[in-house]
This record gives sequence, C-alpha cells and structure tokens, in this order.
Amino acid sequence: MRALIDAAFDRSRTVLLFLILVLIAGVAGYQAIPKESSPDIPIPVMYVSAVLEGISPEDSERLLVRPLETELSSLSGLDEMEAHASEGFASVQLKFEAGFDADEALTDVKDAVDRAKPNMPAEVDEPVVTEVNTSLFPILTVVLSGPIPERSLVNIAGDLKDDLEALSGVLEIDIGGEREELMEVLIDPTVFETYNLSFDELVSQISRNNRLIAAGALDTGAGRIVLKVPGLIEDAQDVLDLPIKVDGSTVLTFKDVAIARRTFEDPEGFARIDGEPSLALEVKKRSGANIIETVDAVREVVARQKEAWPETVSVRYLQDESEQVKTMLGDLENNVISAIVLVMIVIVAALGFRTSVLVGLSIPGSFLAGIAILWLAGYTMNIIVLFSLILVVGMLVDGAIVTTELADRRLLEGASPRDAYRQAAKRMAWPIIASTVTTLAVFLPLLFWSGIVGEFMKFLPITVMITLAASLFMALVFIPVLGGMIGKAQPMPARQRAAIEAAETGDMSQIGGWTGTYLRVLRSAVKAPFATLVIATVLLVGAFYGYSQHGKGVEFFPSIEPEFAQVQIRARDNFSIFERDALVRRVENRLLGMEEVQTVYARTLSEGGARQVGADVIGTVQLELDEWDQRRKATAIFDDIRARVADIPGITVQVQQEQNGPASGKPVNLKLLGPSLDTLADGIATARGLMEEIGGFTNVTDTRPLPGVEWQLQVNREEAARYGADVSLLGQAVRLLTAGIEVSNYRPEDAGGDGEVPIRVRFPAGDRTLERLQDLRIPTAQGLVPIRNFVSFKPAPKVGTIIRIDQRRVMAVEADVAEGLLVNDQIVALRQALEQASLPPGVDFRFGGEAEDQAEAMSFLAGAFGAAIFLMFLVLVTQFNSIYQAILVMSAIVFSTAGVFYGLLLTGRPFGVVMGGIGVIALAGIVVNNNIVLIDTYNDLRRSGQPPLEALLRTGAQRLRPVFLTSITTVLGLMPMVIGVNIDFIHRTMAFGAPSTQWWTELSSAIAGGLTFATVLTLVLTPAMLMLGECLVAWFRRKRGEDAPSPLIGDPLAKHAPAPTSVAPASA
Repeated sequence: MRALIDAAFDRSRTVLLFLILVLIAGVAGYQAIPKESSPDIPIPVMYVSAVLEGISPEDSERLLVRPLETELSSLSGLDEMEAHASEGFASVQLKFEAGFDADEALTDVKDAVDRAKPNMPAEVDEPVVTEVNTSLFPILTVVLSGPIPERSLVNIAGDLKDDLEALSGVLEIDIGGEREELMEVLIDPTVFETYNLSFDELVSQISRNNRLIAAGALDTGAGRIVLKVPGLIEDAQDVLDLPIKVDGSTVLTFKDVAIARRTFEDPEGFARIDGEPSLALEVKKRSGANIIETVDAVREVVARQKEAWPETVSVRYLQDESEQVKTMLGDLENNVISAIVLVMIVIVAALGFRTSVLVGLSIPGSFLAGIAILWLAGYTMNIIVLFSLILVVGMLVDGAIVTTELADRRLLEGASPRDAYRQAAKRMAWPIIASTVTTLAVFLPLLFWSGIVGEFMKFLPITVMITLAASLFMALVFIPVLGGMIGKAQPMPARQRAAIEAAETGDMSQIGGWTGTYLRVLRSAVKAPFATLVIATVLLVGAFYGYSQHGKGVEFFPSIEPEFAQVQIRARDNFSIFERDALVRRVENRLLGMEEVQTVYARTLSEGGARQVGADVIGTVQLELDEWDQRRKATAIFDDIRARVADIPGITVQVQQEQNGPASGKPVNLKLLGPSLDTLADGIATARGLMEEIGGFTNVTDTRPLPGVEWQLQVNREEAARYGADVSLLGQAVRLLTAGIEVSNYRPEDAGGDGEVPIRVRFPAGDRTLERLQDLRIPTAQGLVPIRNFVSFKPAPKVGTIIRIDQRRVMAVEADVAEGLLVNDQIVALRQALEQASLPPGVDFRFGGEAEDQAEAMSFLAGAFGAAIFLMFLVLVTQFNSIYQAILVMSAIVFSTAGVFYGLLLTGRPFGVVMGGIGVIALAGIVVNNNIVLIDTYNDLRRSGQPPLEALLRTGAQRLRPVFLTSITTVLGLMPMVIGVNIDFIHRTMAFGAPSTQWWTELSSAIAGGLTFATVLTLVLTPAMLMLGECLVAWFRRKRGEDAPSPLIGDPLAKHAPAPTSVAPASA
C-alpha cells in the first residue's frame, strides 16, 4: 500500500485526472442507471392452473388437483406445494428452495404437467404454467371511467392497450373489469317442444355452417380462376339466416325461433372509481426498464390519446410506483447534502476550511464511484440500493478524517503539505485498511441470505461494500494527493498549538480545556482498570435487563404511515354478484366525499375473483389518501371509516393499510392440517375460541366454506336408458339453462383482444330458474321427456375452496394485532394455548406468514452476526498479532448493543428484526474502527519505548480529536433520519416525520445510539483494558521471579513531570 501511495504522489496529475474521470462517470451513471422501486429478483414460485367450467370443488380436487400433485411432488428442489380446488378451477402453487435455477425448474414443471394431462378429463382447458417474478406486478394503474356505454369504454381501453404495449419499457397491459364479448343465441325452451328439435341438430347446424372452405383454384386453359366459398359467420344476421329444420318445402331458420345478439359475458365483478363505472389498465414494465421514464412515456401516450375521446371520459392514475422512487431519490440527494453540510460544519470548526473541503469531497466521490460501478455491473437503482447509500453516508468520511487530521498535525510541525499528507497516508494506511476491512467483513455474510427476503436484501451488502471500498481509495490516495496540492497549515491559537505539541512529545500536564478534562478522567480509569471494567459491565447488564423488563419487545418490519388503504367488505352468505354489488355500493356511498381521501376505487368480486383475498370477501374499496402532511394520521382516518359503516347489517368491514417490506399477508397466520374438512372446521372453531380468550386479535378471518346450497342432480341411469336419454344429453340441457353451450366462434371486424368471439346458445334470462330446471323436458328418440322421470334433486351443503399443502387438506386463520400489541407476543401466547388445547384427532397446526419470515430472518441474522464477528476477529489478529488486543477491539461490539437498547428505551420503540438487526450488524463494523486507531497508536508509542501509562495517556491526547470527529460525523450524517427530518435544499422546505424517513428511523437510531455509547466507552474503557493487560503480564512475570515493576507507577499528568529519556516522537 505504501508503494501505491508513493506512486500516487509521484504521478499526482494522473491521479487528479483519474478522480475527475470517476466523478464524471458517476454523474453519467446516476443519470443512466435504470431506476425501479423493488429490485427485480427471481421469486422461487411457479403456478399451474387448470380450468374446467362448472365442476364442483370436490371434483376439482379429485380430477384436477390430485393428478397434478402426484407428478409435481417429485420435482427436485421443491420446498412447498399449495393447491386450491374451487368451482370450475384448480391451481397448484410451487415454492422452490432459494437459489433455484428458474429455467430448469420451469422445464421440469411443464414436463410434469404434460405427464399429468392424460390422467385429467379430456374437456379440461390446457393447464397454464406461470412463472412468478417482480415484472408481473403493475407499476401504474390507469383507470378510465365516465357515463358512456360499456362497449365504447371497452373499445377505448382496447385501443389504448395496443398503443401502450408498443412502448419499449412496457411488458404487457392487463385490463381489470373488462368482460369478454360473445354472440348470444337465445332460444325459448318451448321451441324444442313445438318443433320437436334435438340439441344435437341445433348445435351441429351452427358449427357445420361456420366453416372456412379451402376451395382451391381452377385452371381453364384460358386462365386460372380462384374459387371462394364464403362459409364463415361474420355477424348476427348470418346466424339468424341459418336453417334449423326442413319440413317439405318449409324451412325453419334461427330468426323464426331465436334472438341473436352481440353482448358481453355475465358479469363476474364490477369496478367503479368515485361512483362511475370504470376499467383499469394495469401497466407492467420490462425487466431492467427505467420506471420513471416508462411511467412518463405511458402518461404521454394517454394524454395524446385522450384528445380523441369523448369529453365525459376521465382518466385517473393509481399506485404510481415511480413517485415512490422519485421520493427516495430526492431523500437520498437531500440526505447526502445534509450529511455533507453537517460534516463540513464539524470539520471546519475542528480542522479549518481547506481540510473540510477535502473531507467533504470523500462523500460525493465515494458515492459517484460506487454508483458508476453498480451501473457498469448491470445493477439497477432500487429502494434497497438507495437505502444502502443513505446508510453509509456517515461512514465514508472516517478514513479521510483520520488521514487529514494527522496531516494537519504534521503541517503544524513545519512539514510541507506534500510530505505531511504523504506521511499521514502511509502512517494511517494499515489502521484505515483494517477498519474498512472489518466493516466489509460485517456485511459480507449478508450476501448469503437465502429466501425472498435475502434476495431483496443482497443489494445492501453489495452497495455498502462497493461504496466503502471506494471510500478507502478516497482516504488513502485521492484526498492525500489533492491535499498535497492545495493543503496548508491552518492558523491556530497558540494555546491549541501548545496542547497538540504537548500531546505529541511535550508535558501533558500543560494540556487544558476539554482534552485536559478527558485526560484526567482517563488517568483515573487507567489507574483502576478493574473497577472501570466492573462499571462498564454493570452498564451493559443494565441495558439488557432494562429492555427485557421495560422495553417494547420485537417487531418484524417498521410500521410506516400509508398512502393507501383498502376496505375489505366480508359477508358469510350465498349472494349473487348483483346482491354483492348492492352491499358494496352501500359501503362505497358512505365513503364517497369523505375528507382526506382523494379517490375511492370500488370493486365487487365474485367467488372466483375473491380467491386471493378470502372466500368471504364480496368486494374491496381502495382509498387513496391525501398527502401525509395534509391530513390526520391514517389510524384516525381508519377509525372514522369503521364508524361510518358500522351500522350496515349483514357485513363486516375490515380496514387494512398497504403492506410495506417483504410481508406475507396478515401478521398472524395459523394453518391447521388434517384429514377431512369437518375435523378441520372444528379445529378452526377451537382456534378462534382461543383467540377470543387471549384477546388482542383484530380482523380475524378463516377459510371455512361459506354457507350455501349445492343441488345435486342424481341420475338413475337404468331409468334414463329406458327413455333413450343419458348423462351427456342431460348435461347439454342443464348447460342451456346455466352458462350456455358454446357451438362455434367467429371473427367480426371490430372485435378486441385476439379477435375471436364465441357463439353461445342458451335459454333467455327469464327461463334460467330452478323451477324451469325441475320442469325441463329433453328431446329423445321417444319424444320430449321430463327430466324428473329419471333425475332426483338433492340439496347438500356447499363446499368452498379446498386448500391443500403438501398433499394434506388445510384450513387457515389470519388476523391482525390490536394497536399497541406486538405480533411476536400474540403468536407466543396463541402457540402455548394451542399446545394445551384438545384439537380434533389427526389435526395439527403450524404458523406461517410473518411469524415464519421473522423466525427465518432472526436465525439468519444471528448466524450472519457470528460469521461477521469471526471474520473481523481474523482481520484484527492479523493487524495486531495479539489475541488479547483483538478481543479488546471486539468488546466494543458488545457495549455498542447496550447503547442500542438504551436508545430504544429512551425513544420507546420496539426492536425491529430486519432494520434493527441490520443496524446492529452495521454498527459492529463501525464501532471497532475507533478501537483499531487507538490500539494502533498505543502499539506505535510502546514500540518507540514509552512506558504503558504514558503511552496510554498520549494515545488518548492524540486520538481524542479524530475519534470524536469520526463518531460525531457518522452520528450527524444519520441524524436527519434519526429525528425523521427531510430538508429539501432545492425547494427550500423542511418536513418532519415523512413516511419515507420512517423506513430508516429504526436503523439509523440503532447505529447512532450504539455508536454514541460505544465511543464514550472506547475512549475510557479500551485504555483501561490495555492497562489491565499490562498489569496481568507484569503480575505473571513477577510470579515467575522476573523483575517487572507495576505499569501503574508514575503520573505523566503531574505538574512539571520530567519527560522520560526514552521518549521518541511517534513515527511518521
């Protein structure tokens, strides 16, 4: 390293040009690096879905789920398999172990599905395999609404979708609330009786007369004639003109007995924004595309298209993730500027303006170098990277402060700027390298964090390590070379100059002021090292005991003031989609016009549409709240919402804020596994009873089936055969009464999507009733036969969605936790109650969701902490070649955690597993740095021949200023986040408690509190422990009969103490 420093000073112009190049590359990288909200990570989840319209959940489980499970369960690397069987639909979600090969897994899943297909019914739609990744989550929702016909709105949305999908940054657009088009052929049931028609005649007439005839061409010798047979249906009139039956010369056509019309499929849900019917276009971006540029391009296209739309069509933008990224980038810039200003103020006060410019330059220099490397390595600028950059703000100046402070001392001694900075860089090279490497060693294990949380968080160690490595070169190469060019001795009061000279080689009793006070405290501590250790240990134990008794406990992720809220409307009843919509409208009308709410986006969900949020959810109302500084706290608004809708009968309303961080649904997630649905339902009832007894659980929901009736049509096959009927014929008749029979399809000119519109034959709406089903007559060879002759109708309880995990049936209970209670405490209480309760035989339980994530995160962070400490210990033993001194440096980590808990006790905050855990790990790397610098100086003075007591006091006198400066700059760099202040230098505004600062408050408080406590202890306890070591060595030597005077003899602070003859100046 010393050779590199010499080479840099010999080629100073090259170094300066290289610095300029790095800064330019960093600015270019900052402009060009793709910006996104969440990092684009491989999610180890795949999803297989199969559709067979009209089948019951039990049949779906038996015919669709089980064949898929049998083949998929043998896949290698499979962690968990969760299957859902519901009406007409089956899905299997596959969760793989972290670090899986996505392409190989996708191929294996597709092969397994192909093997399962022969064991599934022939009528099932082709099973779809979906790979889940972050690109599938929308970055912006464009909502179109207005009092115009539905077809017009659908056409506008279709055209807009085509234009938006042509943008380079857009992957795809999904339209929410859109209904598929179809041609409906309505036939009265009496027609079959009147004209003695059979179902097969009806179906075959349309399909046989809707054919593309490849007629070919005729070569006549006089030319070639192309023949065309127009046999395709092009509109509703073509269907009406088709013949059904011929009797002599009379031809019966569809227009005589049916109505054909273009319409939409029966509604499965409704969407409204501020009370107006709406369609939502969900924009998904390509992987690696810049989120800000993509959203801007989308808004531009919508604005251009809007000019051609009717004036009544309005456009709203919801859930714009680019706003979050812009806020984060703004916060980062403001935090960096704040940190530079605060650091510069401190350095100007302590070392003068020129030195402060040099130190201040290391922050943007390291940042820009780090961003340039991230950009060149192909990473994106996401929330985690931004957060990492904010985290390291205070750490970047440590090395530069230590170097420039020593150079400042050399300048006062009369050295030239070039020599002073060269000597300072060489002298401090190893301490700075050791302290940087120990910090890097702390973050290194975080690279191996597995699971989705780990994939998210790996950007943290990568960014921190790159930026800190850049700061090392800034401190040892760029800043010293620049200092050699522009540095000069700062004018200093004679008293201060005398104190610095006294600390180096002079009479320490002459040192006054703060340093003199500190030296007297240090002398007392060093003279009684054992007592100092006892006091420090008492403080340490006090912190842990105090927090265990009076602390706020543990939380998984910090709670952040939300920008959105979702109102879930739940009802445990068997409602039609129109009855559901009427209830949702009642809630929506109460919330429309509410103050502090910008938009009200209501959606009514069918049973199929509610799969993701819970079977009993009939609708959701999403509220976009006003800006956080223009409204009350979200919790107060939520209470207001609950009060407004409390008196609506038949429903329960749950208000939930948007989830931040890698959360998995509600925080309390209890899964019961068992053999049958009845025993599981009993187990759920027991668990809910226990939750009521314990108390503190809110918004409790479970996955028991909703009450409802299922009509089973039981066919007497023997009797049916007598009439010439069978199950297939009965099935056709029943489908005419429900969804209709799809007989063919056609392609009109103005059709959206893939352009194909199905033709479906069914009974009119008035004839689609339960009474008509019982009176239904079906045409057979023996004429029309009432189905009640061979079919019995039997009501049975309706079965909801059947959930299976790893081939076992499961029911789940989810809940939120009341305000002021901690999730961890509630789960512990519930677990104990369940272990003592008598659950039905064969039923066992396990916790998922946040409890599972928290346990995984805690076990990993504990392991990472252990690995980090071992790596640091290795570096320190290499640096000092002394196990005792290495252990001594590491002791600062233990005492820093005490500082974290004192800080939490003072602020009244719980300890956060993710943010607080990372804070403690980061803190471990920071606090050892001061110890390294102190012990390195002490070792250097001892080598020069000074006795232990004097060497310790001189170390304290020389290192007080740099240790204090590095600590105070780190704490000040984090201070805007600790107090939650955001100073916008560009718009000249200051905000307290912004949601964006709430992310970092916990982490920055942990570092600032721990570092403050550890710094005070470092300056007193470390010298005392060094003295304790010297005393023990002297004691052992005396035990062996050697002459070893006590290192405590003498007092270098006594007035006119003669300077010992062995003193030599500290090596440069």
